[in-house]
Amino acid sequence: MTTIHEPAVTTATAAHALSVWPASAVEPREGEITVGGVPLAEVADRFGTPVYVIDEDEVRERCRTYQHAFPEAEVLYAAKAFLCRAMIHWVDEEGLGLDVCSAGELELAVTTGFPPEKIVLHGNAKSPRDLQTALRLGVGRIVIDSPSEIARLAAAVGPDGHQKVMVRVVPGISAGGHEKIRTGTGDQKFGLSIRDGYAQHAIARILDQPQLELTGLHCHLGSQITSVKPYLAAVRRMVGLMARLYEQHGLVLRELDLGGGHGIAYRPGEPALDLTTLARRVRTELAGACAAAGITVPRLIIEPGRAIAGPAGVALYHVLSVKRTGAHTYVAVDGGMSDNPRPALYGVSYAPRLVGRHSTAAPTPVTVVGRHCEAGDILAADVELPDDIRPGDVLAVPAAGAYHLSMASGYNMVGRPPVVAVDDGRARLLIRRESLEDIRSRDVGL
Repeated sequence: MTTIHEPAVTTATAAHALSVWPASAVEPREGEITVGGVPLAEVADRFGTPVYVIDEDEVRERCRTYQHAFPEAEVLYAAKAFLCRAMIHWVDEEGLGLDVCSAGELELAVTTGFPPEKIVLHGNAKSPRDLQTALRLGVGRIVIDSPSEIARLAAAVGPDGHQKVMVRVVPGISAGGHEKIRTGTGDQKFGLSIRDGYAQHAIARILDQPQLELTGLHCHLGSQITSVKPYLAAVRRMVGLMARLYEQHGLVLRELDLGGGHGIAYRPGEPALDLTTLARRVRTELAGACAAAGITVPRLIIEPGRAIAGPAGVALYHVLSVKRTGAHTYVAVDGGMSDNPRPALYGVSYAPRLVGRHSTAAPTPVTVVGRHCEAGDILAADVELPDDIRPGDVLAVPAAGAYHLSMASGYNMVGRPPVVAVDDGRARLLIRRESLEDIRSRDVGL
């Protein structure tokens, strides 16, 4: 991700340590970190922990960076990364569209005031409710992911109706940070393959449905991609398919959606996708491939989610216990896999920091673990924290804005954390903590 602006720090070492934090993060005094002008320790005291903190200005700046890098493209924020009413409002004000994958995400967006025509509905297995909600609210486009959706959607639209659609194509490209988040190859659940002809067959069927208007093709290679090369390969293969469709059907497709998956750094020194290079090289590749194929250049669509929300978020925890067992030191916090399952699912590594006090103790390797009854409930393995880390301390985990709350669960009935926005020295609650009463009220019988 292109750096938006550098955090105000006093030394090169401090700058490196805060490189994966929101750009507003500063350390005015050793041991104290502020984000959006708000001390994180104060957020922990005021709102309790665990708590997610999101920097509003960072979100907005990242939206603007995408708009600047891709001025000719349509930029859709991928709602699955993190969604709430405030996020919808910020994305709308910054001029982005929205990519949703359920009736719930769609309803929240539209009832917040987001224009439905700027929303794209995804999903490999859309329920009848998903499709009915999309048609009722007037969603802009629906991405068809399987042959069975064609007839179901056409029937739901009705003979006198009209719905713009795209087709999710599998280009046969392997990319992504973990095998569970690679979606560009044929051995997973998403999309229709070019290689076996399923994509072409589905497109022909759509063309026989007059109430469905095929506007373009869609592909998504995976997540946490830090190299530009897979996207360039995807452009070539998708343009090749567009050229064949033009030859066979005289079909001129106006849109090409390359999805998202733009990788971010979770720890200092890790690679991130260079957005400026991506935009320049994709633009050149698309123009060249279309010229060689003799087809019109389609409008590009991209769907960043993590790259907008991820670096804007910080998760805060209180330390509950410190246990030294053999050669290992385990620092247990009051959250864990119920508010961040990603380390258990994908082996993601984070870089937690002690905030709220200055320690002169030497750093020592520890494993930060959660409070849940699972041996795999590990938030950060083999990271360095001060040797005097103790119960009551506050730990802050940066790059926590994406796929934390959206993947949070009710495991052990501890309740999902709140979300607090910070901006210009002010902190405000966006989503309240899930209470024990919330949990009890869902249980309606004996």
